[in-house]
Amino acid sequence: MSHRTVFFISDGTGITAETFGNAILAQFENKFRRVRLPFVDSVDKAHQAVREVNHASSVDGKKSIVFTTLVNMEVLEVITESCQGMLLDMFGTFVRPLENELNVKSSHRIGRFSDASKSQAYQSRIEAINFSLAHDDGQSHSDLDHSDVILVGISRSGKTPTSLYLAMQYGLKASNYPLIPEDFERQQLPPALKAHQNKLFGLTIAPERLSEIRNERRPNSKYASLENCRMEVSQAEAMMRRSGIRWLSTTTKSIEEIATTILQEIKPAQLDY
Repeated sequence: MSHRTVFFISDGTGITAETFGNAILAQFENKFRRVRLPFVDSVDKAHQAVREVNHASSVDGKKSIVFTTLVNMEVLEVITESCQGMLLDMFGTFVRPLENELNVKSSHRIGRFSDASKSQAYQSRIEAINFSLAHDDGQSHSDLDHSDVILVGISRSGKTPTSLYLAMQYGLKASNYPLIPEDFERQQLPPALKAHQNKLFGLTIAPERLSEIRNERRPNSKYASLENCRMEVSQAEAMMRRSGIRWLSTTTKSIEEIATTILQEIKPAQLDY
């Protein structure tokens, strides 16, 4: 099956177009070559984007697919009139019908990140990222009461990427804390966590997958051995059950799925978008 080129064209970062477009493309088994063209915010840049799209269509021998989130009407007009690809104008599809329904014009603001430095939500997200980095892997016990969620689990079960995703995407102060052999010997949670039981959420993983991940980091070590991984996973899950901690397996789940499950469970009072 030959490749087809997909373009994500935006007068902002292109993240919205790419995220939405990829969600749609995931429904198809075709092979796609993806190209993001951000900050297409002038007529000149629009003509350059058109040249790239048309060239790709010619080389591929089939129309390129073009997802756009353009709010500048002059720029959009160039793309619409000259582009030889299949155009999917996402703002046109959703914003204009909403304008009609709400009987009000949209702000036509370019990108969710414009004037970010003046946005309290953006500043809160940066603060959450800094907090999560400072409280990664149990580095700091201070201010744990300011955490929105505290992830617990054994090494390489997905705590750090999930914490950072929750901070970056939702502005949540997400700490994470490792469960280590000393905790299993005591058969108790780390003392620093006992006062924050309602904020704890556990992550586990299949021992076979854990062994694969750890072997990439420390090949042929006891740390990565399947026997040790089985022991740690078993002990960690038993501890979480005894402690009444909500938990899930990350084995086959994406970061987005893990984060969504956590949000459903902890139901934070406020999220930043």
